[in-house]
Amino acid sequence: MTADSTPAQSGFRMPAEWEPHAATWLTWPHNPETWPGLDLRPIEDVYLQMIAALIEGETVHVLAKDPESRVYIEKRMKEHHVLGKDVQVHCLPTNDSWIRDYGPNFLVRENGSLRDVAANVWRFNSWGGKYEWALDARAGVDITRRLGIPIFEPGLVLEGGAIEVNGRGTCLTTRRCLLDENRNSGMTQERMENCLEKYLGASHVLWFEGDLEGDDTDGHIDNLVRFVNDGTVVYAYDDNAEDPNHACLQANRETLKSATDQNGNKLEAIALPMPARVEFAGDRLPASHANFYIGNQCVLLPVFGGASDKKAEGILNDLFPDRKVVPILCNEFVLGLGAIHCVTQQQPSAKT
Repeated sequence: MTADSTPAQSGFRMPAEWEPHAATWLTWPHNPETWPGLDLRPIEDVYLQMIAALIEGETVHVLAKDPESRVYIEKRMKEHHVLGKDVQVHCLPTNDSWIRDYGPNFLVRENGSLRDVAANVWRFNSWGGKYEWALDARAGVDITRRLGIPIFEPGLVLEGGAIEVNGRGTCLTTRRCLLDENRNSGMTQERMENCLEKYLGASHVLWFEGDLEGDDTDGHIDNLVRFVNDGTVVYAYDDNAEDPNHACLQANRETLKSATDQNGNKLEAIALPMPARVEFAGDRLPASHANFYIGNQCVLLPVFGGASDKKAEGILNDLFPDRKVVPILCNEFVLGLGAIHCVTQQQPSAKT
Protein backbone atom coordinates (compact mmCIF):
# COMPACT_ATOMS: atom_id res chain seq x y z
CA MET A 1 0.00 0.00 0.00
CA THR A 2 1.19 3.48 -0.84
CA ALA A 3 0.89 6.09 1.91
CA ASP A 4 -0.76 9.44 1.20
CA SER A 5 1.11 11.52 3.81
CA THR A 6 4.86 11.98 4.22
CA PRO A 7 6.81 9.80 6.68
CA ALA A 8 7.39 12.70 9.07
CA GLN A 9 3.67 13.51 9.09
CA SER A 10 3.00 9.85 9.95
CA GLY A 11 5.62 9.73 12.70
CA PHE A 12 8.27 7.74 10.77
CA ARG A 13 12.01 8.38 10.67
CA MET A 14 15.03 6.73 9.11
CA PRO A 15 16.83 4.84 11.91
CA ALA A 16 20.58 4.78 12.39
CA GLU A 17 22.38 1.76 10.98
CA TRP A 18 23.36 0.49 14.44
CA GLU A 19 19.73 0.28 15.59
CA PRO A 20 18.37 -3.31 15.70
CA HIS A 21 17.97 -5.04 12.35
CA ALA A 22 15.48 -7.69 11.36
CA ALA A 23 17.63 -8.46 8.33
CA THR A 24 20.21 -7.38 5.80
CA TRP A 25 19.41 -7.46 2.07
CA LEU A 26 21.98 -8.34 -0.60
CA THR A 27 21.86 -8.87 -4.37
CA TRP A 28 24.07 -11.74 -5.48
CA PRO A 29 26.71 -10.54 -8.02
CA HIS A 30 25.76 -11.48 -11.56
CA ASN A 31 26.79 -8.68 -13.93
CA PRO A 32 30.29 -9.40 -15.36
CA GLU A 33 30.51 -5.85 -16.76
CA THR A 34 30.63 -4.53 -13.19
CA TRP A 35 33.88 -6.37 -12.46
CA PRO A 36 35.61 -6.32 -15.89
CA GLY A 37 38.20 -8.99 -16.50
CA LEU A 38 37.37 -10.90 -13.32
CA ASP A 39 35.81 -14.28 -12.72
CA LEU A 40 32.89 -13.50 -10.39
CA ARG A 41 33.78 -16.27 -7.94
CA PRO A 42 36.18 -14.06 -5.90
CA ILE A 43 33.38 -11.49 -5.69
CA GLU A 44 30.96 -14.22 -4.60
CA ASP A 45 33.48 -15.24 -1.94
CA VAL A 46 33.21 -11.74 -0.44
CA TYR A 47 29.43 -12.18 -0.27
CA LEU A 48 29.86 -15.52 1.46
CA GLN A 49 32.16 -13.91 4.04
CA MET A 50 29.61 -11.16 4.64
CA ILE A 51 26.76 -13.66 5.01
CA ALA A 52 28.75 -15.86 7.40
CA ALA A 53 29.39 -12.87 9.68
CA LEU A 54 25.90 -11.38 9.46
CA ILE A 55 23.89 -14.55 10.20
CA GLU A 56 25.34 -14.63 13.69
CA GLY A 57 22.98 -11.77 14.51
CA GLU A 58 20.27 -11.40 11.86
CA THR A 59 18.53 -12.87 8.85
CA VAL A 60 20.10 -12.31 5.44
CA HIS A 61 17.93 -11.95 2.32
CA VAL A 62 19.67 -12.55 -1.01
CA LEU A 63 18.23 -11.61 -4.39
CA ALA A 64 18.87 -14.02 -7.28
CA LYS A 65 18.27 -12.83 -10.84
CA ASP A 66 16.38 -16.00 -11.87
CA PRO A 67 15.55 -19.58 -10.70
CA GLU A 68 18.71 -21.03 -12.25
CA SER A 69 20.82 -18.52 -10.36
CA ARG A 70 18.98 -19.35 -7.16
CA VAL A 71 20.01 -23.01 -7.48
CA TYR A 72 23.63 -21.99 -8.05
CA ILE A 73 23.63 -19.55 -5.11
CA GLU A 74 22.19 -22.11 -2.72
CA LYS A 75 24.82 -24.61 -3.88
CA ARG A 76 27.62 -22.17 -3.13
CA MET A 77 26.09 -21.36 0.26
CA LYS A 78 25.89 -25.04 1.16
CA GLU A 79 29.55 -25.46 0.24
CA HIS A 80 30.41 -22.67 2.68
CA HIS A 81 27.95 -23.81 5.37
CA VAL A 82 25.92 -20.60 5.39
CA LEU A 83 22.60 -21.84 3.98
CA GLY A 84 19.96 -22.27 6.67
CA LYS A 85 16.94 -20.70 8.29
CA ASP A 86 18.80 -17.41 8.68
CA VAL A 87 19.34 -17.03 4.91
CA GLN A 88 16.52 -16.59 2.40
CA VAL A 89 17.11 -16.50 -1.36
CA HIS A 90 14.50 -14.69 -3.49
CA CYS A 91 14.12 -14.62 -7.25
CA LEU A 92 13.97 -10.96 -8.30
CA PRO A 93 15.66 -9.70 -11.48
CA THR A 94 18.10 -6.79 -11.16
CA ASN A 95 20.68 -5.10 -13.35
CA ASP A 96 23.38 -5.04 -10.72
CA SER A 97 24.33 -5.61 -7.08
CA TRP A 98 24.28 -2.11 -5.54
CA ILE A 99 21.16 -2.62 -3.43
CA ARG A 100 22.16 0.19 -1.07
CA ASP A 101 21.27 2.60 -3.85
CA TYR A 102 18.13 1.08 -5.38
CA GLY A 103 16.71 -0.93 -2.47
CA PRO A 104 14.07 0.31 -0.03
CA ASN A 105 15.04 3.12 2.33
CA PHE A 106 13.52 1.63 5.48
CA LEU A 107 11.81 3.72 8.16
CA VAL A 108 10.50 3.12 11.69
CA ARG A 109 7.84 4.57 13.95
CA GLU A 110 7.83 3.96 17.68
CA ASN A 111 4.74 2.09 18.86
CA GLY A 112 5.18 1.33 22.56
CA SER A 113 7.68 -1.50 22.94
CA LEU A 114 7.41 -2.25 19.21
CA ARG A 115 8.15 -0.31 16.03
CA ASP A 116 6.14 0.01 12.84
CA VAL A 117 8.27 -0.42 9.73
CA ALA A 118 7.73 1.33 6.39
CA ALA A 119 9.95 2.37 3.49
CA ASN A 120 10.70 5.19 1.11
CA VAL A 121 11.08 4.05 -2.48
CA TRP A 122 13.04 6.81 -4.16
CA ARG A 123 13.47 6.98 -7.91
CA PHE A 124 16.69 5.40 -9.21
CA ASN A 125 18.38 6.44 -12.46
CA SER A 126 21.76 4.72 -12.18
CA TRP A 127 23.75 7.63 -10.72
CA GLY A 128 22.63 10.09 -13.34
CA GLY A 129 22.06 7.67 -16.22
CA LYS A 130 25.48 6.00 -16.28
CA TYR A 131 24.40 2.34 -16.76
CA GLU A 132 21.33 0.20 -17.48
CA TRP A 133 18.81 0.50 -14.62
CA ALA A 134 15.27 -0.52 -15.65
CA LEU A 135 15.24 -3.63 -13.42
CA ASP A 136 16.99 -1.94 -10.50
CA ALA A 137 14.45 0.90 -10.62
CA ARG A 138 11.65 -1.59 -9.86
CA ALA A 139 13.43 -3.62 -7.19
CA GLY A 140 12.70 -1.25 -4.29
CA VAL A 141 8.95 -1.45 -4.81
CA ASP A 142 9.09 -5.22 -5.38
CA ILE A 143 10.95 -5.86 -2.12
CA THR A 144 8.70 -3.55 -0.11
CA ARG A 145 5.53 -5.11 -1.47
CA ARG A 146 6.80 -8.58 -0.63
CA LEU A 147 7.26 -7.40 2.95
CA GLY A 148 3.74 -5.93 3.02
CA ILE A 149 4.79 -2.67 4.64
CA PRO A 150 3.64 0.90 3.84
CA ILE A 151 5.40 2.56 0.91
CA PHE A 152 6.21 6.25 0.63
CA GLU A 153 7.17 7.50 -2.84
CA PRO A 154 8.98 10.87 -2.68
CA GLY A 155 9.17 11.16 -6.48
CA LEU A 156 12.81 12.26 -6.37
CA VAL A 157 16.02 10.52 -7.42
CA LEU A 158 18.12 9.60 -4.39
CA GLU A 159 20.51 6.72 -3.69
CA GLY A 160 20.96 5.13 -0.29
CA GLY A 161 24.71 5.65 -0.30
CA ALA A 162 24.16 9.39 -0.62
CA ILE A 163 22.66 9.81 2.86
CA GLU A 164 23.89 9.02 6.36
CA VAL A 165 21.78 9.58 9.48
CA ASN A 166 22.11 9.30 13.24
CA GLY A 167 18.41 8.44 13.56
CA ARG A 168 17.82 11.45 15.79
CA GLY A 169 17.39 14.20 13.24
CA THR A 170 20.78 14.76 11.57
CA CYS A 171 21.62 13.77 8.00
CA LEU A 172 25.04 13.90 6.31
CA THR A 173 25.30 14.23 2.53
CA THR A 174 27.22 15.90 -0.30
CA ARG A 175 26.23 18.76 -2.56
CA ARG A 176 27.81 17.19 -5.61
CA CYS A 177 25.52 14.17 -5.41
CA LEU A 178 22.19 15.38 -4.06
CA LEU A 179 22.19 18.59 -6.11
CA ASP A 180 23.38 16.87 -9.30
CA GLU A 181 21.53 18.12 -12.40
CA ASN A 182 21.49 14.56 -13.80
CA ARG A 183 19.36 13.40 -10.87
CA ASN A 184 16.89 16.16 -10.04
CA SER A 185 17.29 19.05 -12.45
CA GLY A 186 16.90 22.44 -10.81
CA MET A 187 17.06 21.06 -7.27
CA THR A 188 18.08 23.65 -4.69
CA GLN A 189 19.74 22.98 -1.37
CA GLU A 190 16.77 24.45 0.48
CA ARG A 191 14.27 22.24 -1.33
CA MET A 192 16.39 19.14 -0.80
CA GLU A 193 16.70 19.87 2.92
CA ASN A 194 12.92 20.17 3.08
CA CYS A 195 12.56 16.78 1.38
CA LEU A 196 15.04 15.13 3.75
CA GLU A 197 13.09 16.45 6.71
CA LYS A 198 9.78 15.17 5.29
CA TYR A 199 11.02 11.76 4.20
CA LEU A 200 13.82 10.91 6.66
CA GLY A 201 12.76 12.89 9.71
CA ALA A 202 16.06 14.79 9.41
CA SER A 203 15.61 18.40 10.47
CA HIS A 204 19.36 19.12 10.41
CA VAL A 205 21.49 18.51 7.29
CA LEU A 206 25.28 18.77 7.12
CA TRP A 207 26.73 19.22 3.62
CA PHE A 208 30.15 17.87 2.60
CA GLU A 209 32.37 17.75 -0.46
CA GLY A 210 32.35 14.59 -2.59
CA ASP A 211 35.21 14.65 -5.07
CA LEU A 212 36.96 11.31 -4.60
CA GLU A 213 39.09 10.20 -7.52
CA GLY A 214 37.58 7.19 -9.31
CA ASP A 215 34.15 7.54 -7.68
CA ASP A 216 31.37 7.28 -10.28
CA THR A 217 28.57 7.96 -7.76
CA ASP A 218 29.32 11.71 -7.81
CA GLY A 219 30.28 11.78 -4.16
CA HIS A 220 28.39 9.30 -2.02
CA ILE A 221 28.76 10.14 1.64
CA ASP A 222 29.32 6.49 2.63
CA ASN A 223 32.89 6.70 1.33
CA LEU A 224 33.57 9.90 3.25
CA VAL A 225 31.83 10.59 6.59
CA ARG A 226 29.91 8.06 8.70
CA PHE A 227 28.07 8.14 12.01
CA VAL A 228 29.19 5.56 14.57
CA ASN A 229 26.86 6.76 17.35
CA ASP A 230 24.41 9.63 17.86
CA GLY A 231 27.13 12.24 18.31
CA THR A 232 30.29 10.78 16.75
CA VAL A 233 31.45 10.45 13.16
CA VAL A 234 34.48 8.97 11.48
CA TYR A 235 35.76 10.70 8.37
CA ALA A 236 38.09 9.56 5.61
CA TYR A 237 41.34 11.51 5.70
CA ASP A 238 44.76 11.58 4.06
CA ASP A 239 47.26 14.23 5.13
CA ASN A 240 49.29 13.91 1.90
CA ALA A 241 48.79 17.31 0.29
CA GLU A 242 49.98 15.92 -3.06
CA ASP A 243 47.15 13.38 -3.23
CA PRO A 244 44.30 14.39 -5.59
CA ASN A 245 41.80 13.53 -2.84
CA HIS A 246 43.39 15.81 -0.27
CA ALA A 247 41.43 18.97 -1.09
CA CYS A 248 38.07 17.20 -0.73
CA LEU A 249 39.06 15.38 2.46
CA GLN A 250 40.57 18.52 3.99
CA ALA A 251 37.42 20.51 3.21
CA ASN A 252 35.33 17.86 4.98
CA ARG A 253 37.66 17.99 7.96
CA GLU A 254 37.19 21.76 8.16
CA THR A 255 33.40 21.37 7.98
CA LEU A 256 33.51 18.95 10.90
CA LYS A 257 35.40 21.40 13.10
CA SER A 258 32.20 23.37 13.62
CA ALA A 259 29.61 20.67 12.86
CA THR A 260 26.83 20.05 15.37
CA ASP A 261 23.99 17.60 15.75
CA GLN A 262 20.27 18.41 15.61
CA ASN A 263 20.40 19.80 19.16
CA GLY A 264 23.37 22.08 18.57
CA ASN A 265 25.84 19.76 20.31
CA LYS A 266 29.27 19.59 18.67
CA LEU A 267 29.96 16.35 16.87
CA GLU A 268 33.02 14.35 17.84
CA ALA A 269 34.99 13.65 14.66
CA ILE A 270 37.59 10.87 14.38
CA ALA A 271 39.90 10.58 11.36
CA LEU A 272 39.83 7.25 9.53
CA PRO A 273 42.93 6.75 7.36
CA MET A 274 42.55 6.38 3.63
CA PRO A 275 44.04 3.25 2.05
CA ALA A 276 47.02 3.50 -0.25
CA ARG A 277 46.10 4.05 -3.89
CA VAL A 278 44.30 1.06 -5.44
CA GLU A 279 44.34 0.96 -9.25
CA PHE A 280 43.02 -0.93 -12.25
CA ALA A 281 44.60 -0.40 -15.66
CA GLY A 282 46.23 2.77 -14.32
CA ASP A 283 42.98 4.28 -13.07
CA ARG A 284 42.37 4.92 -9.38
CA LEU A 285 39.54 3.05 -7.68
CA PRO A 286 37.41 4.58 -4.89
CA ALA A 287 38.84 2.52 -2.03
CA SER A 288 37.78 3.74 1.41
CA HIS A 289 37.62 2.16 4.86
CA ALA A 290 34.58 4.38 5.51
CA ASN A 291 32.50 2.03 3.35
CA PHE A 292 31.91 -0.30 6.32
CA TYR A 293 28.56 -1.86 7.27
CA ILE A 294 27.17 -2.10 10.80
CA GLY A 295 25.32 -5.37 11.48
CA ASN A 296 23.61 -6.44 14.69
CA GLN A 297 26.69 -8.24 15.98
CA CYS A 298 29.44 -7.29 13.55
CA VAL A 299 30.99 -4.46 11.58
CA LEU A 300 32.08 -5.47 8.08
CA LEU A 301 35.21 -3.46 7.23
CA PRO A 302 36.66 -3.22 3.70
CA VAL A 303 40.44 -3.60 3.77
CA PHE A 304 42.95 -3.39 0.95
CA GLY A 305 46.15 -5.09 2.08
CA GLY A 306 48.03 -2.01 3.25
CA ALA A 307 49.24 -0.34 6.43
CA SER A 308 45.95 1.51 6.91
CA ASP A 309 44.01 -1.74 7.41
CA LYS A 310 45.08 -2.36 11.00
CA LYS A 311 44.69 1.31 11.90
CA ALA A 312 41.13 1.37 10.60
CA GLU A 313 40.33 -1.92 12.31
CA GLY A 314 41.68 -0.62 15.62
CA ILE A 315 39.61 2.57 15.39
CA LEU A 316 36.40 0.65 14.72
CA ASN A 317 37.17 -1.90 17.44
CA ASP A 318 37.36 0.97 19.93
CA LEU A 319 34.14 2.51 18.64
CA PHE A 320 32.14 -0.73 18.51
CA PRO A 321 33.21 -2.71 21.61
CA ASP A 322 29.98 -4.73 21.52
CA ARG A 323 30.42 -5.85 17.89
CA LYS A 324 33.04 -7.95 16.13
CA VAL A 325 34.94 -6.03 13.45
CA VAL A 326 35.37 -8.35 10.45
CA PRO A 327 38.01 -7.23 7.91
CA ILE A 328 37.13 -8.24 4.34
CA LEU A 329 39.73 -7.91 1.59
CA CYS A 330 38.19 -5.78 -1.17
CA ASN A 331 41.03 -5.13 -3.65
CA GLU A 332 39.16 -6.99 -6.40
CA PHE A 333 35.70 -6.08 -5.15
CA VAL A 334 36.35 -2.33 -5.45
CA LEU A 335 36.99 -2.82 -9.17
CA GLY A 336 33.19 -2.56 -9.31
CA LEU A 337 33.60 1.01 -7.95
CA GLY A 338 31.99 0.21 -4.61
CA ALA A 339 32.52 -1.91 -1.51
CA ILE A 340 30.71 -3.43 1.48
CA HIS A 341 28.27 -0.67 2.39
CA CYS A 342 27.26 -0.22 -1.24
CA VAL A 343 25.98 -3.81 -1.54
CA THR A 344 24.10 -4.03 1.78
CA GLN A 345 20.74 -2.64 2.88
CA GLN A 346 19.52 -2.90 6.45
CA GLN A 347 15.90 -3.74 7.31
CA PRO A 348 15.14 -2.46 10.83
CA SER A 349 13.57 -4.67 13.44
CA ALA A 350 9.99 -4.19 14.58
CA LYS A 351 11.30 -4.68 18.13
CA THR A 352 13.18 -1.98 20.01
